[in-house]
Amino acid sequence: NKKRSRSSSNIVDKPAKKQKTTLKSDLFEEPDFADETGTIEEGNLDSFFDGDDSDSDLVPDEFDEAELQEVVDQEIDDEDDEDDEDVKKSSMKTFSDENASWLKVKETKELFSDDESDDMSEGDDDDSEEETAIERRARIQDAKIRKLQESAAAELKTNIEEGESLDLEGEEDIQDLQDVQRRIQEIIGVLNNFADSRDPNISRKDYLEKLKDHLETVYGYNEYLTELFLRLFSPAEAVEFFEANEVPRPVTLRTNTLKTRRRDLAQALINRGVNLDPIKWSKVGLQVYDSQVPIGATPEYLAGQYMLQGASSFLPVMALGPVEKERVLDMCAAPGGKTTYIAALMNNTGVVFANDSNKARTKSLIGNIHRLGVKNSVVTNYDGRKYSQLMKCGFDRILLDAPCTGLGVISRDPSVKVSKVEEDIVKTSQLQKELLLSAIDSCNAKSLQGGIIVYSTCSVTVEENEAVIDYVLHRRNVKLVDTGLSFGTPGFTKYRNKRFHQSLKLVRRFYPHTHNTDGFFVAKLQKFSNEIPKKKSELVEEEEEEEEEEENEEELSENDDSDEEASVPSCLAPPPERVERPTIPKKRKNPKKQKQYVSKRYN
Repeated sequence: NKKRSRSSSNIVDKPAKKQKTTLKSDLFEEPDFADETGTIEEGNLDSFFDGDDSDSDLVPDEFDEAELQEVVDQEIDDEDDEDDEDVKKSSMKTFSDENASWLKVKETKELFSDDESDDMSEGDDDDSEEETAIERRARIQDAKIRKLQESAAAELKTNIEEGESLDLEGEEDIQDLQDVQRRIQEIIGVLNNFADSRDPNISRKDYLEKLKDHLETVYGYNEYLTELFLRLFSPAEAVEFFEANEVPRPVTLRTNTLKTRRRDLAQALINRGVNLDPIKWSKVGLQVYDSQVPIGATPEYLAGQYMLQGASSFLPVMALGPVEKERVLDMCAAPGGKTTYIAALMNNTGVVFANDSNKARTKSLIGNIHRLGVKNSVVTNYDGRKYSQLMKCGFDRILLDAPCTGLGVISRDPSVKVSKVEEDIVKTSQLQKELLLSAIDSCNAKSLQGGIIVYSTCSVTVEENEAVIDYVLHRRNVKLVDTGLSFGTPGFTKYRNKRFHQSLKLVRRFYPHTHNTDGFFVAKLQKFSNEIPKKKSELVEEEEEEEEEEENEEELSENDDSDEEASVPSCLAPPPERVERPTIPKKRKNPKKQKQYVSKRYN
């Protein structure tokens, strides 16, 4: 049946095949191989395993060539069985309009395989099924790599299950980066099952120190940041976080609903060769996979129909939820992505104050406002810490995307790995506290639907996020409310030796390895009183002053009593001196005026 089907297909395709092979020979040339079935040259596959003699468990000589050949032959037999089934099905078909597409597939397949077409014309079934030398090499190489990976994974799993101790001092086995990564996975395996897999002579601290050294070697973070992330995440999750920062985040854009709809914009970009999908949790977001044109220079972009914006920067505006005809402040607005989003949600009504302390950055802010057609914005250039002095309790809603260390966007700026230290985090957190206090003082608690302050950062550290929120909760009349976001990780209520307010569970954290966005933090506060509560220190000082005054009065009264007791008896004491008060002379009434008043009265 196999030969008949192939001979019949040769008869059908014979006239068209000659023309195609002549054209094909001009376009494609297959290199000549001296030995089609010979062994692999040393420069090709054996070089792949050079330098692996140190790993006695992973040397390629432990695999027999016959075993690998059996794996390859088994794969070939499976493909032959599939081809036989296809041939049996195709032999029962006759030429018609329904199976014309099937015949076209066969013709296109012949264009890319000269050997198959020649062998089919000669009627040699065995030669047509032979693979080329390069395919054979690829099969053997894939099988060998697969075998090595399976054996390495099985060995690691066996060592962990059997409780085999890991020699932390054995640096002879580490010769390249792959060995360091393998050692990281081994240490993580021990830490995950520390009770059974640990070495009794090695403490957990020693394992973590060794893991920290290896992570610094592989990913290039400084010592402080590596230790910081290992405190923030578990060892396995920290490695996932480091790996995610090595990959750039997806390109996303936001539809400007003031000028177009997301569906129309997506269709226009698809027609220009852009491969994209809508973001499920956003009504205006689009994720771009690849593009045949520069995504930042299309006519739609220049017309202001969309804004290139990270997906994580949608979240603070979604949590803010501005309403039409409100007065909103974006305290750190440049380059204008969040400001224009707020204006679009307000449908160009009300007023949006876009402030930034850096005058140079306001140029890009103004440019984006004009390009996207925003008409209800006012751009200001003030220090955000003094904004409450200009307009105290003057806004319904305030968005504070505070300046931070950028430890959530390391994929955009890898220089953060070595440039940020503890001092930077301390200075930034102090600035964030001052900005947030000023934002709260600028918000009006008596607003009908507002009184909302949203605080966000592009950092994942606790000092810049939960610690700042907990600070203002004790110094202003505000409370945390639900952000309204459908996803995200709850915030920390305790971190190391710190304990925060229980309502911090309502804040949301976003991680690159979990949500495939930039590292981000979003908190939503509601102000319920415009009065600024007094500090505890001031209350204590007032109480101390009151106590001191009472003590002084008691001392004075005691002194007076003691003086009276020591003096002469009251019967012999002279009477107290009488103090004469000055007499105020009475004004005499003018008789003439009195007579005039009486005469007028009776008249």
